[in-house]
Amino acid sequence: MRAAVLGSPVGHSLSPALHTAAYAALGLAGEWDYTLHECREEGLAAFLQGCGAEWAGLSLTMPLKREALRLADEVEPLAREVGGANTVVFDRRGRRLAYNTDVHGIVAALREAGVERASSAAVLGGGATAASAVAALRELGATGDGAVTVWARDPKRTAGVAAAAERMQLGVATAPLERIEGRLDVDVVVSTLPTGAGDAYAAPVVASGAALFDVVYSPWPTVLASAAQEAGRTVVDGFAMLLHQAARQVELMTGAEQAPVEAMRAAGLAELRRRSAGGAAAEGAETGGSGALRE
Repeated sequence: MRAAVLGSPVGHSLSPALHTAAYAALGLAGEWDYTLHECREEGLAAFLQGCGAEWAGLSLTMPLKREALRLADEVEPLAREVGGANTVVFDRRGRRLAYNTDVHGIVAALREAGVERASSAAVLGGGATAASAVAALRELGATGDGAVTVWARDPKRTAGVAAAAERMQLGVATAPLERIEGRLDVDVVVSTLPTGAGDAYAAPVVASGAALFDVVYSPWPTVLASAAQEAGRTVVDGFAMLLHQAARQVELMTGAEQAPVEAMRAAGLAELRRRSAGGAAAEGAETGGSGALRE
């Protein structure tokens, strides 16, 4: 069977390392093959059309996640709410089933770090990753009116997050990031900002006492994460999200009841160390800037 990751740029995606490790641990090595393909929005329809019965599924990165909703035969409610699908699974009839596993990745990463519940939260950044973060925070209990505030450098560019929140029937507030000082009385802070962009907000995040999820995973730790760690805060990096969303993809594509998360974790971390030793930036399909999850 075949599977692949598609996006643009996609050259440095960690997905092949994660999925290939899963196949080996599941006893599927030699039977399953996971590859990488550069693909822009205008090329997705043709690629899907060319996928025959040997294809199990696709991992989709930017800029394909919204286009996948349009091209799928069936879309799960969560992907529709968030406004993007990062996974396409082909069923036995060849139908394209679209899913969002990014939300699962955020929830699993936070729970793995001991964050089981969040009644209030702040999301830094207003892009597509922020919409997945809002959905994840909803699952963790941030459902009250105004329980989540999206802090963006330009609040006018939060229309996508606002629309997603409306589809989720959540009353999410938006505010300018420059005014965040002293206004983070929350349980969790999720930074969806690209590498370096969150550094300037380390002081207010640390002062809040909140757990921090930073979507960056390379270089790690970021200035923001380092400050939070030194203050004794719970800190989660973007690799944990990437790992758990990929694990869910493996389950959807292979039918395995449980993905081999630890084998996948070891393979992903080993690949990051290899790239670091070779001087290569961990930048690619999942990233925006060096190693920030790119939704």
